[in-house]
Amino acid sequence: MAKVAFIGLGVMGYPMAGHIFKKGGHELTVYNRTFAKAEKWVAEYGTGRAVPTPAAAADGADFVFSCVGNDDDLRAVTIGKDGAFEAMKTGAVFIDNTTASATVARELYAAATAAGFGFLDAPVSGGQAGAENGVLTVMVGGDKDVFERAKPIISHYARMVNLIGAPGAGQLTKMVNQICIAGLVQGLAEGLHMAQKAGLDIPAVMDTISKGAAQSWQMENRWKTMVEGKFDYGFAVDWMRKDLGICLEEARGNGASLPVTALVDQFFSEVQRMGGKRWDTSSLIARLNNADKAKA
Repeated sequence: MAKVAFIGLGVMGYPMAGHIFKKGGHELTVYNRTFAKAEKWVAEYGTGRAVPTPAAAADGADFVFSCVGNDDDLRAVTIGKDGAFEAMKTGAVFIDNTTASATVARELYAAATAAGFGFLDAPVSGGQAGAENGVLTVMVGGDKDVFERAKPIISHYARMVNLIGAPGAGQLTKMVNQICIAGLVQGLAEGLHMAQKAGLDIPAVMDTISKGAAQSWQMENRWKTMVEGKFDYGFAVDWMRKDLGICLEEARGNGASLPVTALVDQFFSEVQRMGGKRWDTSSLIARLNNADKAKA
C-alpha cells in the first residue's frame, strides 16, 4: 500500500482520488485550494487527511497526483511557494493529470529530474462521467521505468493508460484528442441541424447512420440532448476553449495547420457570448439554431 497525495479536488480530481482509495486501499493526503473541499473529501471517504499546502500533501508521499486548471495553476502547486516540489522525496513520482501545455510538462520534468524524483504528464479524457466511473483514458509522457511504477496507481481511475513517448508527449496527445473532438462535435451539430431543417424523423436518422461510418461516441451519447437543447452533460465550453487555445499555440510553434480547429474555437466563443460558458461542448448546435432565430 503506497502513500499517495492528490492535489486539486475539482469535478475530475475529487472522484479520481476516491477511486485511488476505494480500489487500491492506498493512504491518501489531499489538498485543494478551497480547504473545505479537501475536508469534505476526507469526511465523505472516511479516510486520509486534508492539509493546507501542496508541500504538506507531498511530504513523505510515494506518488503525488495533480489535477488543476492550467499552466499557471500547475506551476503554483509544484514550483510555487509551498509547492509540492519543495517536499518531494527522492525516488517518488509526480503524476500530473492537468490538461496543460507540453512546454510546462517539459519544464516540470526537468525540475523533477534535477531534484531526484520522477515526473509524468498524464492528461485524461472521458470527462466528469469518466472520472466518476473510473474509466478515464490517460495519455502519458515521461520515462518508461517511472511510468511502469505509477501505472498500477493510475489504473484505479482509468480503463486505458498508455505511455506515448518522451516528456510532453502526453500533453501533445491530449491536444490531438481535443482537435478531433472539436471537428467531430461541429460535424454532428451541423448534421442534426440539417435533419431538423429537412423535417426528417431524427430518431430514425440517428438509429440508421449510427450503425455506419458516421458513428461516434458523441453521436451515440449526445444527439438526443442536442436536439432537446440540453447542455449540462460534462465538459464545459470554457474548458474546451482553454484546451483549444493550447492546441493553437502549439501549432503556431510546430507549423501544424489547424484551420477547422481555429474555426470551431471561434464558434465556441459565440456560444460563450450566448451565455453558454458552462454548457457542454455539444452546445455548438445552439449556435446554429440561434442563427436561425436571428434570421426570423
